Amino acid sequence: MTVNKPSSGRERVSSRRRAVLLAGCAATVALAMTACGGGSATGTTNKDGFAQVSQKDGALTVWVDATRVAAAKLYQQQHPDVKLDIVTYDGDANGSNYLQTKVQLFNRTHKGWPDVVFSSQNNEATWAVDAGFAAPLDKGLIPAATLTGFASGANDVCTVNGTLYCLRNDLSQAVLWYNAPLLKKFGYQVPTTWEEFQTLGEKVAKEHPGYLVGDAGDSFTPEIYLWASKCGANHITGPKAVSVNTSSEACTRMAKLMDVLIKNKSMSISGVFSTDFGKNEAGKVLLMPGPAWYGGALFEGTFKTPAKQIGAAPIPQWKGETSPSTGNVGGGTWLLSQHSAHIKAATDFLKWVTTDNAYQGEKAPGFPAYTPAAEAWLKGQDASGYFAGDLSALKAASSQVWPEWGSGQFSQEAIWAATVKPGLTQGKSVVSMLPAWQDSIVKYAKSNGYKVSQ
Repeated sequence: MTVNKPSSGRERVSSRRRAVLLAGCAATVALAMTACGGGSATGTTNKDGFAQVSQKDGALTVWVDATRVAAAKLYQQQHPDVKLDIVTYDGDANGSNYLQTKVQLFNRTHKGWPDVVFSSQNNEATWAVDAGFAAPLDKGLIPAATLTGFASGANDVCTVNGTLYCLRNDLSQAVLWYNAPLLKKFGYQVPTTWEEFQTLGEKVAKEHPGYLVGDAGDSFTPEIYLWASKCGANHITGPKAVSVNTSSEACTRMAKLMDVLIKNKSMSISGVFSTDFGKNEAGKVLLMPGPAWYGGALFEGTFKTPAKQIGAAPIPQWKGETSPSTGNVGGGTWLLSQHSAHIKAATDFLKWVTTDNAYQGEKAPGFPAYTPAAEAWLKGQDASGYFAGDLSALKAASSQVWPEWGSGQFSQEAIWAATVKPGLTQGKSVVSMLPAWQDSIVKYAKSNGYKVSQ
């Protein structure tokens, strides 16, 4: 899921805060002359803020997930003189840490690093700088004029001690997707509050059993529901500090809502990309809270939902809330290896894949992080005639991501998958698993060197 978002007050503040907090031993990495994480300092030329290895001709190795293969192939098509070695991997989906594990191996063997890599995770800078892998991008590689074109705050998760180490692919703010003709057929309205959302889920269970108002089966489920509810499970408060509290009203109110809808089966626990969901439930979606990329990647690409059915509305809010809030799922980042022997070609690819309308404006499944591309993307989506109505809700939501859910070195998706998801399949309630979820987050955070407050 590529993946994260445009201008906006709240998110801007949040992103800047995260940028300041992303530190680790990066302070000692200065100019990347040596890597404190074990990467070899084999550079012979100090340029663009880091020691570059001897440059040579040869194929540019690009690691992408399955969704980004199209981007790499399009670049190859438009740049036939560039030799491209496209390698697919899981994109670190669900917090697999595959990239980090491989970089650790490459650092030991002093070979094998990809020139450019895509990750579906926003926290790669928390380790990739210390590991001596990510090259600084704002010291000469990417022009300032290009960087200012990204949405405000979009690249803050890529910034460590004031230096930029990756570029955001897209913004993944959550909205409420809905099936317009199905809502009309059933005589329902799009809910604007979470209370209305629950009431509608209860009506659907009674009046149209089998139809769905959401899904809670994916590892990124907490980023859709609990993040939107302002649950303080993942508040990064310092370079190696996190506050974890899953027992607050903000957490329990959403957990209770989910339990009601899971019990009456109007909320699935299959996971939207599972075979079971695709076969048995994809055609039963009435409502679906989810990230911006659901529109293209899920409904149009995976479910093959016909045109003019799927629309996007603002994510519901709790009654009485005065400041809209939503969650965020991924957003994706691109990193350039400081070990690359093809820096110019790698930089050209990186700049193209994150900013060029040929991909981001016209082909990308998610909301581009580069503002000019996002504007082109929105026009293209409207012109395509696929969606029921415009996608203005996505633009509005980009400024409403709750800022107190951070991007730490540990993966919330991996924690949820290991701690809560198995319990759901066993019939346990979300409420009953909140304490275990908190304990697991604390354990993961401490194992990554974080000081935890609860």
